[in-house]
Amino acid sequence: MITSLSSLENDLKELKELIELTEEENINEEDYQDEINKLENMIEEIEDEALYFDKYDDLNAVLTINAGAGGVDAHDWAEMLLRMYTRHLSSNNIDHQIEEMSQGEEAGIKSASIRINGFRAYANLESERGVHRLVRISPFDSNKRRHTSFAGVDVIPLIENNDEINIQDDEIRIDVYRSSGAGGQHVNTTDSAVRITHIATGIVVACQAERSQLQNKTRALELLKTKLLLKKREDELKKLNEIRGDQHEAGWGRQIRSYVLQPYQQVKDARNSIEVGNVQNVLDGDISIFIKEYLKWRRQGIND
Repeated sequence: MITSLSSLENDLKELKELIELTEEENINEEDYQDEINKLENMIEEIEDEALYFDKYDDLNAVLTINAGAGGVDAHDWAEMLLRMYTRHLSSNNIDHQIEEMSQGEEAGIKSASIRINGFRAYANLESERGVHRLVRISPFDSNKRRHTSFAGVDVIPLIENNDEINIQDDEIRIDVYRSSGAGGQHVNTTDSAVRITHIATGIVVACQAERSQLQNKTRALELLKTKLLLKKREDELKKLNEIRGDQHEAGWGRQIRSYVLQPYQQVKDARNSIEVGNVQNVLDGDISIFIKEYLKWRRQGIND
């Protein structure tokens, strides 16, 4: 950032000298239009860079989807969100892997977790944390009535090599089960999937991405350590807020975005009022506008 600002300052100085020369010799303005365009691009890059400031922004991330209220429609909605995120990641060539998935009884999924590996994966997906609301004519209702369903999305930074949290064997319960999925060569045929429950907090993590039970256990423990560390820091922040008084709540659990398919078509973000009319494009993974505007909204919140 400092290097970019210094370079911008030098280029501005050179452009000023060029403009002064232009005024003296009556040179056409188009002669320095390239320099102006270059400066505009540099300013835009610096502004974009300023959107990333949190200590966890550069880290890998784990995104978890859980079906909420709405029965089978909610399960279907959770699967639609899973498709939206995997398509977004694939279209942007971002490395990702489904860590765990639990199928719904009739359709869709109850839950799923995606591990995203990439520079600033956490910052660029933090925008998705919260409750996502879908309004549509239910394909599961024979009377073709409009239904509202919900799904919760959580996004956490993956803090690897985390030595702050030590987990003892008697603090957790480990369950082994067979991986669930739609079938195919990548679905395990042995009971290698691992679910770990932290007894004191009730935090549950699971992994079925690897064929090895040991590897799944290692990855699940890594995720559990991250969640425990984040909980510890969240608890510390709550104590601090009790001393400071009420603060703006930015935690998980609020409705952040509505996807309306009936009676009109619109996706609207509740935090910054961004609206998109092409719902299908969004559901096909085109969520970049929501990510960018969230980062701006987050930055503005720090400045307020």
